[in-house]
Amino acid sequence: MMIFGHLPNARAAQALIDYLKSQGVVCQMRDEGMQVQLLVDASDFAKAEAEYQNFIAHPNDDKYLQASWQYGSTHSNLNYGKPIKQLLAEVISTSGPLTLSILAICIVIFGAWNLGFADTLFTHLGFFGVTPSAGLDEFWRVFTPSLIHFSAMHIIFNLLWWWYLGGKIEQQLGSGKLLLILLVAGTLPNVLQYLLQGPNFGGLSGVVYALAGYTYVMGIRKPEAGIALQNSFMGFMMIWLVLGFTDAFGLSIANGAHVGGLLVGIAQGLFDSRRQSHSR
Repeated sequence: MMIFGHLPNARAAQALIDYLKSQGVVCQMRDEGMQVQLLVDASDFAKAEAEYQNFIAHPNDDKYLQASWQYGSTHSNLNYGKPIKQLLAEVISTSGPLTLSILAICIVIFGAWNLGFADTLFTHLGFFGVTPSAGLDEFWRVFTPSLIHFSAMHIIFNLLWWWYLGGKIEQQLGSGKLLLILLVAGTLPNVLQYLLQGPNFGGLSGVVYALAGYTYVMGIRKPEAGIALQNSFMGFMMIWLVLGFTDAFGLSIANGAHVGGLLVGIAQGLFDSRRQSHSR
């Protein structure tokens, strides 16, 4: 038997297995702790692997649900596991190395921030101007404010969106594309925010808005790329953006970074979804 894919839980795996069974391909699943391995005979590997890629891109396709009704079994040999285990498996399986690395870095910095190292971290990672000794040779200060978060709500909001949108982009378009968006949206919006309100800011929200703008544009103009953002989600992001200018929550919100990030994401999405010209 050959491994042709991995999925975060047995429920997802069973849906794919049922559909493959309807196509005459018999495969098995094996619990590997944090995820489920999918195995098939070598003779069926190519067909199973191709369908696996389609399932990753379109897991809610009606054909998988229909196959489960027709070929599914009420019996499963796998233990679905504890909720925390399943959550971690879901995060890992729907992310890439860059998505997970930024998640970990932000969490570590937030933990240190709340353990008494806030002043030290802000002095060394804050934007130019947070301290008189911050010289232009400390180039990392253009980006590192994006990794700082000031409250639990702040980091949870940003990291959930980073995982949801960044993971999609990294899995479908590669780590290089996500890194490009991260670096551009993690620097230019910070410069805009500094010019508008000074150096006392932080957070990944500029990057998050860039990911939202990019994913939304790509979903409309280039759906074959496999990434999209629902209108309701984009609407929520726009409402949150507008409310940031009203001081409705009594919070200090980096509106410049939000707007700058959104513009960066839209511009990158328009560029990546442009129609290719064909020479005669």
